Amino acid sequence: MEGNADFANLYWEQIESWANYLKDKGFDPANQLCTDDFAGHLAHNVNLSAKAICAIGAYAKLCELRGDSAKAQESFAVARAFAKRWVEAADSGDHYRLAFDRQDSWSQKYNLVWDRILGLNIFPAAVAEKEMAYYRQKQNKFGLPLDNRETYTKLDWILWTATLTQDKEDFNALVTPVIRFLSETPDRSPLTDWYQTNTAKKVGFTARPVVGGVFLQMLYDGDLWQKWASRDSTKATGWAPMPKPPIVTPVLATAATEPSVWHYTTTEPTGASWYAADFDASAWRQGTSGFGTKDTPSTAVGTVWSTGDIWLVRDFELKDVTNAEQLHWLIHHDEDADVYLNGVPVAK
Repeated sequence: MEGNADFANLYWEQIESWANYLKDKGFDPANQLCTDDFAGHLAHNVNLSAKAICAIGAYAKLCELRGDSAKAQESFAVARAFAKRWVEAADSGDHYRLAFDRQDSWSQKYNLVWDRILGLNIFPAAVAEKEMAYYRQKQNKFGLPLDNRETYTKLDWILWTATLTQDKEDFNALVTPVIRFLSETPDRSPLTDWYQTNTAKKVGFTARPVVGGVFLQMLYDGDLWQKWASRDSTKATGWAPMPKPPIVTPVLATAATEPSVWHYTTTEPTGASWYAADFDASAWRQGTSGFGTKDTPSTAVGTVWSTGDIWLVRDFELKDVTNAEQLHWLIHHDEDADVYLNGVPVAK
């Protein structure tokens, strides 16, 4: 939109690494969260795939602006090839799926907005037209659900989805139920972006900055965008450099690289302090790290643990440690955790 890559140039090394990742992993996303993290993990997310494809196309545009025509052509070729595969793999007759492996599913493809806004033209116009016709059949009284799994929706995403065809009738068809929600919701709270499409009741979130997404339509109009963007009086410059990740030298391996044996119990210990340096845990069960439920994303589960609480003990010895004050803990957990070292609490 600015017509140059000056801002991107400040972070080009990082941007290039992200683009390479998307070329390798972006088409068929692994089991992971997306921005709609409240819906849980989902593998083969079709909308997330569309986001990756548009991002590769945007990267190609930046390469053009930087004068690297060879890399721009290569990246556009990848994006177009991915888009062609996407249309075939996600097709479910009269719409496109929520996930590549879920035939009887659907979802809002709000990430496709960037194809037209950025002038990428990677996806055929027929994709948005087919999706929009399907969405208009799937609406509830107060709006279009986010996908087939639940009746709730996201206010900002509906307003993005409504712009996909750039047809005023389609836009009004999706926005009118949202206006009804605003008028009839029983909740007296500042504007929510997460609500039920069949009852107009708030699910969560209050007056978050994401409601600015309702203005996305303005980005399709270059003159209108420029009118408001030109009012920027700060003209901020001197952007901070991308933080450099610290150099980490492991002194004790984790389950991610070298699983180890721990003593554990799922029954709350009584008597002696289980976290004391001289506690005898020999009566407890033994298991290989890490501990968790099977198929938990981004984890190395060596011992299945599916109860409410677990107590873990491990003996280890560190020798010849220099700069002990620079030691840090690395703990991968998604529940509350209390950590002790030699009977002393060190993390919570």
